[in-house]
Amino acid sequence: MQSTAHAFKGNAARALEDRQLQEALANVPKGFVGKRAEARARLPEFDALRDQARDLKNHVLANLDLYLEEYERKVFEVGGKVHWAASAGDAREIVLSICREAGAKTVVKGKSMITEEIGLNDHLEGAGIEPIETDLGEYLIQIRGEAPSHIIAPAVHLTKEQVEADFRRLHRDLPEDRRLEEVDELVAEARSVLRDKFLAADVGITGANMLIAETGSSVIVTNEGNGDLSQTLAKVHIVVASLEKVVPTLEDACTILRILARSATGQECSTYTTFSTGPRRAGDPDGPEAYHVVLLDNGRSELLGTDFREVLRCIRCGACMNHCPVYQAVGGHAYGWVYPGPIGSVLTPSLIGVEEAGPLPNASTFCGRCEAVCPMRIPLPGLMRKWRELEFEKVPPPFAQRFALKSWAWFARHPRLYQFASGLVIPVVARMAGKKGAFNKLPFGNGWTRHRDFPAPQGRTFHQQWRNQKRRRARS
Repeated sequence: MQSTAHAFKGNAARALEDRQLQEALANVPKGFVGKRAEARARLPEFDALRDQARDLKNHVLANLDLYLEEYERKVFEVGGKVHWAASAGDAREIVLSICREAGAKTVVKGKSMITEEIGLNDHLEGAGIEPIETDLGEYLIQIRGEAPSHIIAPAVHLTKEQVEADFRRLHRDLPEDRRLEEVDELVAEARSVLRDKFLAADVGITGANMLIAETGSSVIVTNEGNGDLSQTLAKVHIVVASLEKVVPTLEDACTILRILARSATGQECSTYTTFSTGPRRAGDPDGPEAYHVVLLDNGRSELLGTDFREVLRCIRCGACMNHCPVYQAVGGHAYGWVYPGPIGSVLTPSLIGVEEAGPLPNASTFCGRCEAVCPMRIPLPGLMRKWRELEFEKVPPPFAQRFALKSWAWFARHPRLYQFASGLVIPVVARMAGKKGAFNKLPFGNGWTRHRDFPAPQGRTFHQQWRNQKRRRARS
């Protein structure tokens, strides 16, 4: 996927002016935020589970090589095969070679952010193989030629009216008098189209929420059942997952599952939680004839020795973006790459470079809501701050910004002069604001005042107020 992360400011400006997008985004806090709060309240040990999950993932990351080797050994024991992909290009070629070996003409896919990251669909199409997204949200954005705008709800940016228009435009067998006004009617229409695709596909591709070293299993969590159909009906099942998805045991997987759905959608558990262990065995009623796992690195092993290793604890629940005021205002496409929201603001610079994705860690109010709700307790604001520091070192800001910061730093190192100057300027600025007490236009501050007023100082500095209070106490 080609990145436009460097153009975040322009992307965000267009998103703020998009009325349909704003209408769709208004539903994000209404649904996800309230349901998560209710699910958390029903589970008294929720925060204790977060601590356990955090410690578990820290242990795995400290011993990642051992657990990956054990996972590969178990997959081999149950009749599967593990392929190691150092880069996105390696992963694409491995998947393509498996598809060609199977003689595949069509491939059905369950929802997978990793295949979005490596640009798998375009690669398969270029080789003459048709990839078909079967998750409803992914299917909607595929027929529109768009990228996901959310980790768990890829089409959250669309309205019902937009979906109906797309179906009427692209579904050739759709009668003109078919009602498509309600959500269940739209779902039924998509299901009718996708059923035949499942039956015709030669290869099924899924992602993985977790990989279990103890059993060699992959785990997917869905609410539609499309993941199950993708991996059981086709003769070949390919799992594409990143290295950090491995966990030691089935019990560890269950610990994470208890906080995953609650954090993501506010459910006690997802509708389908599927454990897949190798190809079909003798006596199995269904399942693939071959089972392949493609393990992707793509820069993750380099993160292990850095300050950003904590981002590898992420379980892709989407809670951080659901609660983020910036994401709620501009949506996922503004971030310009696969992973939006606070997690994208940390992970994207890690994977494609801060030179390309530098604006993303700056797209934060640092309100801390993302860290407060993260089930894996990832310190996202702190990690974004570190990226800001690195960006400042690698990509110096404009001269005007550097001059302003140096001027302020000089005054800050001379406190008496700073207090004298601020004591003169602040009363003048306060009077300039008038009765309103705020500015709707401010020199060098148009980016702020274009959307909100800038509050004026109250007329006295903190030091002046403190000294006055100290004198009053002394007199009393």
